Amino acid sequence: MPSPQQARAQASAITSGKADQDTEVSPTSQLRTLFDRPRLSPGQRRIAQYLIEHLTEAAFLSITDLAERVGVSQPSVTRFASVVGFSGYPALREKLQAIALGTLPGGLAEENRGNELQAAVDAEIENLENLRRDFADPDRVIEIGRMLAASVPLTVLGLRISGSLAEHFGYAARRIHPDVRLVTRGGSVAYDALLQSREAGGSWVLAFSMPRHAQETLTAVRVARDAGLKVALITDLTLGPLADEADVAFATGTGSRLVFDSYATAGVMCAALLQAMTDADPERTQARLDAYEQVADQRQFFLRD
Repeated sequence: MPSPQQARAQASAITSGKADQDTEVSPTSQLRTLFDRPRLSPGQRRIAQYLIEHLTEAAFLSITDLAERVGVSQPSVTRFASVVGFSGYPALREKLQAIALGTLPGGLAEENRGNELQAAVDAEIENLENLRRDFADPDRVIEIGRMLAASVPLTVLGLRISGSLAEHFGYAARRIHPDVRLVTRGGSVAYDALLQSREAGGSWVLAFSMPRHAQETLTAVRVARDAGLKVALITDLTLGPLADEADVAFATGTGSRLVFDSYATAGVMCAALLQAMTDADPERTQARLDAYEQVADQRQFFLRD
């Protein structure tokens, strides 16, 4: 049995440990202290803000990916690392990773350091949490869904890696919309489709652009705007030339922890816009869904449960 002196020492150690936990500096505070430099330029402040808001993902980005997400050049990222006291971007990233790994739930930083798959899921969960906060005010999604539903025809554009998202959205939209035109090839093929859509009475294009952002996507968006079409953009960036060209941009974080990106948040964004489209014209939606189910039953499109 411990002596009274030993018991007091143990109690003091426990209390001290709890106090240390209570006063532990948050990751956000650590980053703000790290980036608290009076001479940061506006571009450098954008980099700092992005790192603060997307720490668990940004800490593992290459310099190319970080520059692209923030909408700055790679030399700008290098200069930023130097201004905030590091020898270069690799040294800054090492510091960011140390902070990020300490924020993982349950104190499992060491375990997750060796489990890339769980870390990738954690990053996507954070992206979904950010989207959930954006959906606290759903008015913009509802309004754009109404506009897309009213555009006949409706063009859905997705080139290169973004083609799969466009195809997913187009497949579902055809169930509830009378004329959906999918564009997944760039160059003059895309230009022809966009111009024909406008001539046929279309008013909106829904475009997807995920990393790496294709130059031909930017050109196609500009062609659409020049033709008189409005552009709603689903992308991972709120800054940069693509977002600047679009009439409205929805930023959905991209999971970039694995060799190839994942698009869980973009998938939810697609579903939200589709929901808004169905709600915009419920009678048309119900009639088209009923007609489709009849054909599906007659032609036995699907296996029976």
